[in-house]
Amino acid sequence: MQRLVAALLAAASCAGIAQAQTSPPVPAADVLTLDEALANAGISSPSNDVATAGVQAAEAARTVAGLRPNPSVSATTENIGGTGIYRGFNQAESTVTFSMPLELGGKRSARVGVAEARIGRAQLETAIARADVRYRVTSAYIAAVAADRRLIVARDQLKIANEALRVAKDRVMVGESSPIDEQRTSVAQINAQAGLEQAERARQVALDNLALLTAQPVAGPLDESWFDRVGTYGPTMEIRAEGTLAYAAATADFKVADANVRLARSQRVPDLTLSAGARRLSASGDTAAVLGVSVPLPFFNTGRAAVSQAKSERDQAEARTRLAKLDAEQEIANARRDRDNAAASVRASGPAIAAATEAARIARLGYGQGKFDQLVLLEAERTLAQTRAAAIDALAQYHDAEARLARLTAPAPASSGENQ
Repeated sequence: MQRLVAALLAAASCAGIAQAQTSPPVPAADVLTLDEALANAGISSPSNDVATAGVQAAEAARTVAGLRPNPSVSATTENIGGTGIYRGFNQAESTVTFSMPLELGGKRSARVGVAEARIGRAQLETAIARADVRYRVTSAYIAAVAADRRLIVARDQLKIANEALRVAKDRVMVGESSPIDEQRTSVAQINAQAGLEQAERARQVALDNLALLTAQPVAGPLDESWFDRVGTYGPTMEIRAEGTLAYAAATADFKVADANVRLARSQRVPDLTLSAGARRLSASGDTAAVLGVSVPLPFFNTGRAAVSQAKSERDQAEARTRLAKLDAEQEIANARRDRDNAAASVRASGPAIAAATEAARIARLGYGQGKFDQLVLLEAERTLAQTRAAAIDALAQYHDAEARLARLTAPAPASSGENQ
């Protein structure tokens, strides 16, 4: 009779657990999709404003680089306030001079070349900012959906633990189990309660982070069906690092450094300053023209050091370009490996969850009938929880690897090099 009572209690426990693991469907109209989150973030992201301001600054610098040097006007008065005939202003000589610097060696065109190279780099930065925003929002969305799933599992585990504790108490009450079984299930129930609280906090933080990026409160559910979709995996078309944003950025930096070399070379050529003016001689009342030419003498600073510095910086930028290509290829390969491994884990998680669920069901029935020790039940429940958590982790890892791969392989805009 006691075994029959325990079996009925276990059957009731299984029914409650099965009901706990079935989540009610959510209205599709209220679902916040990833595309909607990306659209909201694209409008509100400060990163886009930073990149846009950078382009505007670079274009303003291009205007500044194309400006010619300003002329100057000087006025001098000589032979005044002295002694003898130079007392007063009777012998004063007043001169007004207009001076015009003439840039030689192609300095202006070299400055313009540097400015245009920086415009191309700034325009590329806008594409990088958009790709970064997309990756950050996608990662936050993945974390939020995974947190939702983990919260469901935590709630189910708490219900399972509560049922297990109730069954253990009843079995102890009818003398089918020792009091230590009740203590074990009590510990499991306490841990499940703590796990639920942690899952609730993690979900709230994930939703808050997503809301910060999208500038919109996340009030409705997220797209669970998107999270469950896993594409094909395995060998695909080879992706060349030369077309990625990272390589394009390194190439743009090299173009800026190369333009700086041309600018440093142009600055080795001395500039001329032409001056013309008029001088009035107070003693005779006559006026005479004044002409002049000034040339700096490069005795101390010949410009060679500046050229050497610019060349070294260009060599460094060229080496960084090669390094960027190598890093991009390695990171793409790692992301593809992680994606394919996660996809394989996701596909294996379906049969694994089914097997773990059946094992837990059998363990509950067997424990209720006195056929299994409680440790067998606890191990089966632990395995089920771990298997469900592993399935969620595999889905999150798959989508994260997909997002990383999309960020790494985001194509550089064709216009990024047109200004060069």
